[in-house]
Amino acid sequence: MDGEHISKTEAAYRTLRRDILSTRLGPGTPLKLGALRIAYSIGWTPLREALSRLEAERLVTAVSNRGFAVAKVSREELEDLTRARLLIEVPLFVESIRNGGSDWEASVITAHYRLSRCTLAVENPSETALDDWDEKHQAFHDALLGAATSAWLLRFQETISDQLRRHHRFLSLAPMLRAAAGQEHGHEQALAALRDATAIEHHTHLMEAALDRDIERAKALMTEHIGYTLDVYARSEEKPTSTKRRRRPK
Repeated sequence: MDGEHISKTEAAYRTLRRDILSTRLGPGTPLKLGALRIAYSIGWTPLREALSRLEAERLVTAVSNRGFAVAKVSREELEDLTRARLLIEVPLFVESIRNGGSDWEASVITAHYRLSRCTLAVENPSETALDDWDEKHQAFHDALLGAATSAWLLRFQETISDQLRRHHRFLSLAPMLRAAAGQEHGHEQALAALRDATAIEHHTHLMEAALDRDIERAKALMTEHIGYTLDVYARSEEKPTSTKRRRRPK
């Protein structure tokens, strides 16, 4: 296999993967080879190989006699992924705190500063703002775990993180952003939960606990932080309750 073919396959894989994780290609979307080839200017062979790689990562599913589709999301899987994240990320965070030196501290502080400069999605519900926050938020969490050395746990954590990002974005962020844009009503509690979950204060507390090497506080804060995704989604599912009193029939 020549280098040019490998680079085309890699480019196709990265492009499709990016759009799946950002939910530009939404969960359950059919991935028709002809349409993808035109939309992304990708050759048949690199496209098929990229889809096969994404299927192995469980981001794409093969549909019998119908080609491929973006893997679906669900509340059940979101809950399962959240449990898995707790089991994997908290120990990695502890390991990183114990191992981290001055370079690690600097990377955490820098990532926190960049995240603090982002506009929250509830304040600017645009795709650009969401992409920027998502990128900086992921970089901050990567920095927190940057001194961990367990290769297998880090590999599992990356897989879980990618799946959680698209679940979070599709199940929690998308409905809230529609509400923030005025397309829905009655989601004030969910918007408040989203604002709280994405606020810089929680991330500041995580950073401070890590830099203070306060492991017990860091574990408690990370456990609480990981639970925010489910909280936002649960509130987005709640039906708004009317505050108006029903008139009694005359």
